Parts: sequence; structure tokens; C-alpha cells
Amino acid sequence: MAIQLSDHFTYKRLLRFVMAPIFMMIFTSIYSVVDGFFVSNFAGHDAFVAINLIFPVIMILGCVGFMFGAGGTAIVSKTLGEGDKKRANEYFTLVVAVTFVIGVVFGVAVYFVLPPIVSLIGGTGAVGEDAVKYSRILMASLPFFMLQNLFQSFFITAEKPKLGFVFTVCSGVANMVLDALFIAVFNWGIAGAAVATAIAQAVGGIAPVIYFACKNNSLLRFVRTKWYPRALLLACFNGSSELLGNIAMSLVSIIYNLQLFKIAGEDGDGVAAFGVIMYVQFVFIAIFIGYCLGVAPIVGYNFGANNRKELQNIFKKSLIIIAITSVVMTALAVSLADVIAWVYMFNDTPELIPMTARGMRLYSICFLFSGFCMFCSSFFTALNNGLISAIVSFGRTLVFQIVCIYVLPIFFGLDGIWLATPVAEFLSVVLCLVMFVVNNKRYGYV
Repeated sequence: MAIQLSDHFTYKRLLRFVMAPIFMMIFTSIYSVVDGFFVSNFAGHDAFVAINLIFPVIMILGCVGFMFGAGGTAIVSKTLGEGDKKRANEYFTLVVAVTFVIGVVFGVAVYFVLPPIVSLIGGTGAVGEDAVKYSRILMASLPFFMLQNLFQSFFITAEKPKLGFVFTVCSGVANMVLDALFIAVFNWGIAGAAVATAIAQAVGGIAPVIYFACKNNSLLRFVRTKWYPRALLLACFNGSSELLGNIAMSLVSIIYNLQLFKIAGEDGDGVAAFGVIMYVQFVFIAIFIGYCLGVAPIVGYNFGANNRKELQNIFKKSLIIIAITSVVMTALAVSLADVIAWVYMFNDTPELIPMTARGMRLYSICFLFSGFCMFCSSFFTALNNGLISAIVSFGRTLVFQIVCIYVLPIFFGLDGIWLATPVAEFLSVVLCLVMFVVNNKRYGYV
């Protein structure tokens, strides 16, 4: 029997509903890991450093899709909870159309200014040339990358999370197969990695458009819409925490890279080690992202329906699920650090394995805290409170991180870089606790 947003959620029903978006995000992160594996071991050290140098910039652009996905989902699910399905579909259609147009504009504009951007973030010589080459190819698929990020949220609101997972698998398989073909077989180097990723993003963005444009049995489909400026502004405001969070994380990654050039050397070894940690982090964090994507429409629906009892139920169960998952993930990350470092570094730079493994062990402490922080931000977004969500996200991903990145290395050297995120996440948990306590009376989730 299909699970609906209006259901009462037991642990079993809740886990069944969120499992598809969790697997969807895990698979997305896995094909990023495979991409990094082929580049690291077949395209070479410079290409791997170049991708990790420019990747935060690409994510800053792509996060517009996350913003409209999270913010639009909050509005659409609330409107569905209020019983107005026609208006919900009009909002949905408008958000998708605007996201695509923004993607086209951004892709064209950024294509011409990439060389100075790469230079600004530390890309020089062969690394800089590779970074420009890689990112210019990806600008062609930027609109589809934004749509892919947006639809990750809307498939769940449409009560079709499994279908969203299927499209993600198709995109991921395309990326992995083409990576092997273009990089390992055809020896196209970093250009091959970019073309493979661009094609995969096109698959992930176009396939959902075709589905929602056709007659379907989900809650959402494309309809003739109107211009709703207030709805768009609310979507931007509600999704601002996701926008700010992703921009902040990308900016912080750039700062990490600059600090690593300074502390670990200009040869990029520190950036390469950090790149491995980031690829693996995607897999672990994907579980939290998937859970938050899955639970947000449930929260938004019950908020729109003024069902406080179910809000309390979802809130309590979510905290327990996240607590258990956090401990398991941290233990796995710490125990697998040596193996993961070897997989990425055995062929081209085996001398970096000890540095990478140690960095991963220290960095992995953050998994004890990050799930709670992500849930807090997502929870308030679903409640249509973009301000609180933005405060949490801004503090977590920018303020605390930057302070820790610059302060901790003074006392702990390179270890301070790896410990910056765990300390920042701990401080963020404290902030989240304060926000939950202060806003409980208004929403009644405890």
C-alpha cells in the first residue's frame, strides 16, 4: 500500500518513506566518488586537484536548484495540506520553469569569466588550465544540474520517492560507465570526466521533466501556470537556508583549499587529501540529506493541515533515528579511513595515504553532530520559517567553520584543519538546541 503524506507515521512507515530519498542521495554521492576515483588514478594528480579546486564554484551555481527545491517543496506541500491541489501544481510548474531559465543565464555568464575565477581561488599552471577546461564543459549542463537538484525534493512531495531514485540511478550509472569509457579507455583525461558528468546531469534533469509533463498518477504534474511573484519570493526565502548553506559550504571549501596550500604545501598534496575526504563525506552526509529530503514534505503537509500531534511524532522519531545513525556512521568512517585513502592514492600518489587517513579519522568526528544540524535547518524550512533555517545554516556552514579553519591550525597545525568541521558542527548543535527551545511554543513540535 502506498504511503501518503497524510498518514500517521510509525518508525517502520517513516523509514519506508524516507528510504528512497536516502538511497537516491547515497547513489548520487557514490557516482561522485567513482568519478573522483577515475580522475585520481587515471587522469593524474593535477587533474584531481583541479576538480577539487573548481568543484565548490560549480556547487555554488548548482545550489540554486537546491534553494528552489527546498523552498518550493515547503510551499507546494503546505498548499497540498491546505487542500488546493490546482494551486500547488501551478506553483510547482512556475518554480521549475524559473529554475531552468536561471540555469541558462548563469551558465552563459559564468563561461566567460572562469579564468579569473580559477586564478582567484588558487588555480595556476596546469591545475588552473584543467580547472577552466573542466568547468567550461559543465556550464553547458548547468540548467539540467539545477533541475536535477530541484527534482530531488519534488519527487518526494509528489509521493513518488522511488521514481526519483530510479532517475538518479540512471544518471549515476551513465556517469560511472562514461567515466570508465572516456577516462580509462579513451584517455580523454579531465575533459572526459567533464563530458561524462555533463551527460549524466542532462539525464537527471531531462527525464523528470518528461515525467511531469505527461499524465501521471502522482500529486504533481506540469500545468498552465500564472506569474506568482509572492510564491517565488516565498520559495526563495524558505529555501534561502539551503542556498546560503550550500554557498557557504562551497566558500568554506575554497578557504580550506587556500589554507591547505599554505600549511601542507603548494604542490597540492593537502588539497588532494582533502578532496578524498570530501568525496567520502558525500556518501555519509548523503544519508542525512536523504532523510531530511524525505521528512520535509511530511512536516510541511502536517504544518499546512495544522496537525500538531503528527508534527510531534515526526520530530521525536527523527531525533532518535538521527542519533543512532550518527554513531554508526562515525564508527564506520573512522574504521575505514586507511582502506579509503589507499583506494584513491595507491596508483598515483601512495605517499599521501597516511596524511589522508589521519585527516579522515579526525574529520569523521563531525558525523556525530552534522545530522542534527541538517535536520534542524530542514525542519524549519518545512515549517516555512526561512529565517530560523537560514540562521542555523549560516552559523553552521560559514561563521563557525571559518573561525575554526583559521583559529585551530594556530594550535594544532594541519590537524587543526581536519578538526575544524567537527568543532564547528558541535557549536552548531548548541545553536540548534537553542532554536528548538525558543520556537517550540509557536509550532508545538515537542
